[in-house]
Amino acid sequence: MTTSQTPLQEANPAQRQRSPLLPIFLIVLVDILGFTIILPLLPFYSERLGASATVVGALVSTYAVFQLIAGPILGQLSDRIGRRPVLLISQAGTLAGFLLLAYANNIWLLFVARAIDGATAGNLTTAQAYISDVTKPENRAKAFALIGIAFGFGFLVGPAIAGALAPIGYKAPILMAAGLSATSILFTFILLPRRELMHELREQDGDPGPGGKRLSLISWGSYRKYFRNPELARLLMQWLLFSLSFATFVSGFALFAERRYQWHGQPFGVRQVGYLFAFSGFLGIIMQGGVVGRLVKKFGERKVVGVGFASAAIGYAAFGLTRTLGQVLAVISFSSVGSAGLRPALTSLVTQKAGKREQGVILGLTQSLTSVAQITAPLISGLLIDHRYLTLWAVWAGLLSGTALLFQSRDLPATPSVPA
Repeated sequence: MTTSQTPLQEANPAQRQRSPLLPIFLIVLVDILGFTIILPLLPFYSERLGASATVVGALVSTYAVFQLIAGPILGQLSDRIGRRPVLLISQAGTLAGFLLLAYANNIWLLFVARAIDGATAGNLTTAQAYISDVTKPENRAKAFALIGIAFGFGFLVGPAIAGALAPIGYKAPILMAAGLSATSILFTFILLPRRELMHELREQDGDPGPGGKRLSLISWGSYRKYFRNPELARLLMQWLLFSLSFATFVSGFALFAERRYQWHGQPFGVRQVGYLFAFSGFLGIIMQGGVVGRLVKKFGERKVVGVGFASAAIGYAAFGLTRTLGQVLAVISFSSVGSAGLRPALTSLVTQKAGKREQGVILGLTQSLTSVAQITAPLISGLLIDHRYLTLWAVWAGLLSGTALLFQSRDLPATPSVPA
């Protein structure tokens, strides 16, 4: 064995023939479809039950609060018992949350439903850890792009389903999301191996594997060493700003569109918002289906990240100037194409900067930062939109992305440099 070999390379060749990336892609895809069906629907569904824009923002934040609390616990659990069982737990919680949401008849039940979903929302982070376990650093951007493709396809099909089913009744899209969540559970149960290779190796020699060990929520002091590393600190700040800007846009766009645009003399509703999200997802699929990978290979992740933040900054802010459907489509086209590689390239850079045994901690940290963003951004969005500061809301989202460019590093060494 050479020093460059990984535990996966030492494993039985027959075990390596079946790549887990395809089932992981299918699992993430179905999960995201469920999420994106709810995305354009929840604000209108909540308003029908009497919620204001501020309450809608608080509702979205509730999910993130419980995700922040439970995320590190689920991460540690996945390190201990394996990724597959935790995926099943997370997906079961999502299914329960969707079913309660479908039959909620008052606002407080909406909060309970989102709390249940948030408390078990470890699907994406666990899937990322699985990918990190089974891929080499140089192949990680391409592997993480699978999640980007799933997001793109989810944003294409999920909101379109919501738009198509909403005229039947708001309950119909939610039940569809619940059905997709049940399908995701079946995929995980059938397609992922019961006995994970990396988990077996951890049992044999105590090695946590490339996914690494995770810290609990109360261990924030232990995260400080990652922020003491200048390059990694820059990337983590960029991740936080990316999450803040994306959460601001996603949580507020439906309410913004309802108040800003009209279709045949009526305010935009679930159908129009759903189709706009679907159009953005269509562009994301085109870009992440091969274009992003070639751009990363030619220019590197750092430049792709820089272009992504610049495009998002201009695009988000430009929404504040739009008044017509044509203007909206033009802005969505610009921002979606320009920022398509931002998430996978930034994820790859963050994981490459950490040591091989620190991947789980870093992924858990990025998820915690995402949760912090998803707690604060919807609250700010709801308040701004409630007070009719629509243009300011758009400019604020763009400003967050633009600020991330201040943390753009000129040189990102390939070797990890996290202090022990």
